[in-house]
Amino acid sequence: MEKMGTAESDFEQLFEEKKRVRNPLVPVGALMTAGVLTAGLISFRRGNSQMGQVLMRARVVVQGATVALMVGTAFYYGDNPWKKPS
Repeated sequence: MEKMGTAESDFEQLFEEKKRVRNPLVPVGALMTAGVLTAGLISFRRGNSQMGQVLMRARVVVQGATVALMVGTAFYYGDNPWKKPS
């Protein structure tokens, strides 16, 4: 039984080391991107290409904002991938 407890603590430490999502807006942005994409595809399917184009442009904006949030959050917390190790 002790091995199982050790495995659980190791598993929890792994998640701590992976640095859980610190910005709750990133998953929200991902869901918004998926929602706008779905709405755009439905518009195209129904033959409303003008609305579909507007929604596809909106998807690009929302997706860009989500990526910017991800990069900004990583930069804020010091997870700079371009920084050379000391």
